Amino acid sequence: MKFKAKEDLEAPIEKVFDMLVDFERHERSALRRGIEISRDDASKKQGVGATWTASFKYRGKPRKARIEITEFERPNQITLAVKMQGMDAQVEFMLVALSKTRTRLSLMADLKPQTLSARLLLQSFKLARGSVMKRFEQRLATVARDMEDRAAKMA
Repeated sequence: MKFKAKEDLEAPIEKVFDMLVDFERHERSALRRGIEISRDDASKKQGVGATWTASFKYRGKPRKARIEITEFERPNQITLAVKMQGMDAQVEFMLVALSKTRTRLSLMADLKPQTLSARLLLQSFKLARGSVMKRFEQRLATVARDMEDRAAKMA
C-alpha cells in the first residue's frame, strides 16, 4: 500500500534538506511522542548506512522497527528502509527547488506486509483510506509549516 503527499515550502532547498537530516532533532521529537529510539551506527554520519532502532506501542501492542538510510542524495532525496515485525516499508523524501526560496517536499511511503497479521492491518488501512490519507497529509502539512518557521528564523 502506498501513501503519497506533497507540500510546498517557503524555504530554499538546502535549508529544507538540512532540516530533514537533523536526525538529533527527529530523535528528540520521537522521544517526546513516547517512542524509544536509539542510533545504532557508531559513526553518527549523515548518509547511507545510518541506522536506528525504535520501540513503540501501536494498537496496544509493543512494536519494534529498524530504520536504515538506503539512498542519500543531497539536496534532493533521502530513502529509508524500515523493517518491522511482519512488515517492510520504503519511505522516500524528494525535494524539488521550485525557485530560490520555494521547495516542494514529496513524501512517499510504500508498505509491504510479510505476514497475515500485517496484511490484515493494511486491509484496515485500505478500508479507511480516506481518513488515513487525510491524517497523513495533515501531518506532512504540519511538519512543513514547522520547517518554514524554522527556516525563517535561520535567515
